[in-house]
Amino acid sequence: MSSRSNPSPITVALVDDYDVVLKGLAHLFDDHRDRVVIAEIDANQGVSDQVDVVLYDSFAQPESDHQEISELIKNPRARRVVMYTWNFHPELIASARRQGVHGYLSKTLTAAQLVDAIEAVHSGEVVISEQGRRAPSAPGLEWPGRLEGITDRESEILALITQGKSNAEVARLTYLSPNTVKSYIRSVYRKIGASSRTQAVLWGVRHGFTPDTHRIEHWMGGP
Repeated sequence: MSSRSNPSPITVALVDDYDVVLKGLAHLFDDHRDRVVIAEIDANQGVSDQVDVVLYDSFAQPESDHQEISELIKNPRARRVVMYTWNFHPELIASARRQGVHGYLSKTLTAAQLVDAIEAVHSGEVVISEQGRRAPSAPGLEWPGRLEGITDRESEILALITQGKSNAEVARLTYLSPNTVKSYIRSVYRKIGASSRTQAVLWGVRHGFTPDTHRIEHWMGGP
C-alpha cells in the first residue's frame, strides 16, 4: 500500500464495548494524527457527525455476531466499516465480506501499517490482512487484565465468560475448539487465583470485564 495522498486527515470512529480497549487503540494513532483523526466514543457522548471509517474492534463482541456488524454497515454515518481482529478463520472472513465489510485487519499490524490499510479502505480498496501463524498483538494495544499477566486471547475468553457465555457458546463465537477454550480458561484461573467459574466471573466484574453496551447500541441506532 502506498503512502497517503489524501488532502485532509481521515476521520475514524472506534467501536468497542470496553473503555480500556478503546483507549489503547486510540493511542495507537498518536504518531499519525496528520493522517487520521479519531472520533472517540464513550457511554455518555456519541459521535453525531459522519465519519470516513468505523473501526470495529472485535474484542469480546466477536466477528460472528452478524447483527451488530450488519447494523454498523447500514448506519448512514459510517462511510466504510472495517473489522479489527486477531481471528482469521476463513468462514469469518467470508461472512464479513458477504455482509459488506470494507476491510478485515489484523491486530498484529503496526500503527503505521494500520493507518496505511485504513487509508487504502478510504480510497475504495477492500483490504484483507495477510495472516499466518498466531502472532502477538501490536505494541500499545490494551485489554482488560493485561497488567495482571492475562494475554489478549485469554482476556477475550474471560470477558465472554463474564458476559454469561457457556464454554460451548464461547467456542462457537470464537471459532476455537472446546478443548482450546478449556485450556484458556484453566490458564486464566491460575493467573487470577480462581477455583470456580463463579469466582472467575466475580473477578472479571471487579476488574473491568463487563461490557459497556451503550456504545455499540448508539452506533446501531444511529444519531
